[in-house]
Amino acid sequence: MPANGGSGSNLDLLKGLRELYEVTGGGSSKVTVAVIDGPVDLTHEVFVGADLRTALGANSMSAEAGNSMAEHGTHVASILFGQPGTEVEGICPGVRGIIIPVYDAKTGSAPQLEVARAIELAIEEGADIINFSGGQYSDTGVADQWLSDAVVRCAEAGVLLVAAAGNDGCECLHVPAAAASALAVGAIDSAGEPMDFSNWGHGYACNGITAPGADILGAVPGGGVSRLSGTSFATPMVVGVAALLLSKGRESVSGVAPSALMIREIMLRGSAPCGSNDTNICQRLLSGTIDVEGAVAAMSEAMVLGPTGVSPAGGCGCGGSSQSANAESGVSASVRPSMADAPEGQNMVYALGNLSYDFGTEARRDSFKQLMPPVEINGDVVPANPYDARQLVAYLGENVSEARALTWTLNVELTPVYALEPTGAFGADLYGRLVEILAAEVLGEGGEDHIQRVSIPGRLTGNTVRLFSGQVVPVLQLENPRGMYGWKHNALISQAAQAVSGRTSATADLETIQKNLRG
Repeated sequence: MPANGGSGSNLDLLKGLRELYEVTGGGSSKVTVAVIDGPVDLTHEVFVGADLRTALGANSMSAEAGNSMAEHGTHVASILFGQPGTEVEGICPGVRGIIIPVYDAKTGSAPQLEVARAIELAIEEGADIINFSGGQYSDTGVADQWLSDAVVRCAEAGVLLVAAAGNDGCECLHVPAAAASALAVGAIDSAGEPMDFSNWGHGYACNGITAPGADILGAVPGGGVSRLSGTSFATPMVVGVAALLLSKGRESVSGVAPSALMIREIMLRGSAPCGSNDTNICQRLLSGTIDVEGAVAAMSEAMVLGPTGVSPAGGCGCGGSSQSANAESGVSASVRPSMADAPEGQNMVYALGNLSYDFGTEARRDSFKQLMPPVEINGDVVPANPYDARQLVAYLGENVSEARALTWTLNVELTPVYALEPTGAFGADLYGRLVEILAAEVLGEGGEDHIQRVSIPGRLTGNTVRLFSGQVVPVLQLENPRGMYGWKHNALISQAAQAVSGRTSATADLETIQKNLRG
C-alpha cells in the first residue's frame, strides 16, 4: 500500500518497505537481479560500491548523456541498485545486479528475439529475478515463438520475470507481461489510484499487481537525478520488494526458503484488494495493489507450510495467455521501453563475405558441447567438438531452434566484420537459411554445392557484440531472406564449361573462367 508522507526517497513510497529494507540489510548478495533495458551509466555516483556489471556476451552500447535508452536504463537500475547515502537510495542495493542492454538507440526498440536472447542470458548469469520495464502491445497477449519459448524456459528455471503492463491507457495487453508465468506491473499515483496511462485487462487480473509509478526518483546518465512516471518505473518498485523478500527467505535459519516463483505468488496473495465500488477502478488495479506488510505475512505462512502453503492468487480462473504464437497473433516483432521515443533511420548494408559463427562466452560454448551428441572418429567415440563446423551443422540440422543461441558472423578474409541478427516475422526462416548456407560452406571444395561466398542484406542497428576472442563487431539486423544468396562457383564453372564445349579454344576458355570465378 502507498505510504503517507515520506522523505522523497523511493523507500518511503510503500508502507513497510523501509522496515523490510532494514531487516534484510538492503538485500542479500545471494540474490541476483537482472535488468533487461537500455544501457546503464555504471560510472554514476549512485552505483559506487554496488555489485553491478554488464552481462558477458551482452550487446555493447553507449550510456552517454542524451541517449534516451541510457536515460531509461539508468533510471530503472538506480531504483534498484542505488547505494545508501546517495541521491537515489535503491530498494535492494545489496543484491547482485546484472545489466543486459537490448534497446537500439536509433529506433528506441528491440526485436522480440533480442529480448528472448536477453532472458536466456539472464538465466545463464544465474538471475533469480528479471526486471523488464518494457513490452509490446498485443491484440491477443501472445508473443512470437522465440519470446514465448524464452518465457517458458524462464519459468522452468525458477526465475521470476517481472514486466511492465504498458502505458497505452487501455484495456489491452503487452508482451511479455501478459504471459501466465510473468508478474505484470501497473502504475498507481501517490493516492493509490490507477494512473490514466496504465494498462489493464482480463489477463492482468490474474498475474498483475499495481505499484507506485508517479514521479519516481532515479539517476540520469552523466550525473544528477530526475523524476519519471510510467509502468516502467513501477516495475522496479515491485522487483525491489521481491528481491528483499527473497533475501529475507534465504537468510532465514528456520522454515522453508521460498523460491523466486513462490515470491510471485506471495506478492499476489499478499496484495491489497480493491476497496472501491467502482468496477472500472478495480479492473485498473489488476489483481490488487502491492502491500509489503501483507507480502511479509504471506511469506511467513509459506515458510512454515512450504510451497503448498501458497496458492495462486485471485482464483480468477483466467488462465493467463497462451505461451504459443502464430502468424495471426497481432504482435509486432519489437518491444519498446514505456517512456522512450523512437528515433528514425538506420543504415542499409549489403555485405559480401563468408558465413561463420561464434559462441560469445565459454558457458555458451560448453552448453553446445554438452548438447551435441558424441561422434565416432577412426572407430573411437569421442565428445563432440562445437568448433568443428561439420559436427555443428549436423546438430543444427536436427535442432534448428538452437541456431539462435549462436552469434552468427559475416567474415572477410577470415576476419569477422558483422554479427548477424535475424529478426521479425522471418526470424525462424532466416536462422534456417544460415544453417543451410553454413552446411554448404563446409562441403568439400570440389563439390558443386559448395558455397564460396554469400551476400547478406541488413540494417546496421548501432549496437555491437563482443565475440569470444574479445573482438567487438557491429550488429547487422536481418529482416528478410530476399537478397541472401550463396555463390556456388563450382556449379557455375560446370555450366560455363558446357557452354564452351566443342570450341577449339575450349580448354583456354575454361581456364580463364575458373580463374575469374575463383578470384
